[in-house]
Amino acid sequence: MTGQTSVSGQVTLAHGSGGRASRELLRTVIESSFGHAVTQHDSAVVAGSDSLAITTDTFVVSPRHFPGGDIGRLAVFGTVNDLAVAGADPRYLTCGLVLEEGLELSELAGICSSMATAAAEAGVDIVAGDTKVVARGQADGMYINTAGVGFVDDRVHLGFEEIRPGDVVLVSGDVGRHGACVAGMRQDFGLSHDIHSDCAPLAQLCRVMLEAGTVRYMRDATRGGLGAVVTELALASGTRFQLVEDDIPVQGAVRAVCELLGLSPLHLACEGRLVAVVAEPDADAILAAMRSIDVGSGSCRIGVVREGDEPPVTLLTYLGVETVLSLPAGELLPRIC
Repeated sequence: MTGQTSVSGQVTLAHGSGGRASRELLRTVIESSFGHAVTQHDSAVVAGSDSLAITTDTFVVSPRHFPGGDIGRLAVFGTVNDLAVAGADPRYLTCGLVLEEGLELSELAGICSSMATAAAEAGVDIVAGDTKVVARGQADGMYINTAGVGFVDDRVHLGFEEIRPGDVVLVSGDVGRHGACVAGMRQDFGLSHDIHSDCAPLAQLCRVMLEAGTVRYMRDATRGGLGAVVTELALASGTRFQLVEDDIPVQGAVRAVCELLGLSPLHLACEGRLVAVVAEPDADAILAAMRSIDVGSGSCRIGVVREGDEPPVTLLTYLGVETVLSLPAGELLPRIC
């Protein structure tokens, strides 16, 4: 169920609903209302124009500042990355600010400056926006909405239907760092300064990958992390993904936070990592191209695509045992983006 039943018998949203619950919400409420099938990407290529991609996202991360970034930097890169993994060249962003009464103007100025710096790093322009101020206690300081526009080369063809048995699964670096960073700050484990968010723009990385060989599909591993991405891809493509745990890079400090919280780093959000499925003959060339870019220097193979669809994802563990990689029923860490 997506939500909880109130005294009146009506179903209401539960704070932090995610995983299977989020997909059910998308299918039963949002898709049925707007009349569109669930898109293959977080960006949509507009009907009637094969070259225009549009996306939007809202950021409510708490705390607003964390090692390696802040809500403004996250908003810019999150939107840019959604465009980039859809094969688009990101160009323009809009910015909507919901500000709570009492927010320090110095903090607002700092976050706006952070957004401007991030936009320059990502090679995009912030061209329009809106600001609303709400009463104290209604917006937890600040929420940001960003929309993005980019252009897709007609030669780029990415989609679930492109995935084939024998394809190789790649990841662009260590996983779970953003989620562990935010969790460590909330719990004050004393490890938060050892973990910096992986928040980073991915557009240049995506460009070199597409130039190096046949990329079937890309997705940034945000909410739900690596585990959610590969499970969604396996289910949508009707194939089975086999991952090797030893090959999935995870920082030691991230593992420590996960052990303290009883979480898996495979299910924690990244904000500067992508998962890609590529044609096996081109895998080495694409990996070399990824490693030539700073944000992709830790790229590696983590698995292969197989025939069949049950179970959708298996994981060969450190002990040499193949287990089923299951998704958690709800959102492990609400408000991480």
